[in-house]
Amino acid sequence: MSLNHDNVEGTVNTVVGTVKETVGQVTNDKDLQIEGGIQKTNGQFQKLSGAFKNTVDKFATLVGIKPKK
Repeated sequence: MSLNHDNVEGTVNTVVGTVKETVGQVTNDKDLQIEGGIQKTNGQFQKLSGAFKNTVDKFATLVGIKPKK
């Protein structure tokens, strides 16, 4: 699977969100914990979006359609 902007940004947001969530748990900071959880979830959706775009591009190539960039 090739990387695109959504894959990279999603991975970064997932990692940063996980760190925030963990720091929030350790410091008993519920707001930081929630913020981290939201950022982590958004990152996971971004990664899914990137994977979907890659799949669509591969399918388009298979059927002979040049994907738009």
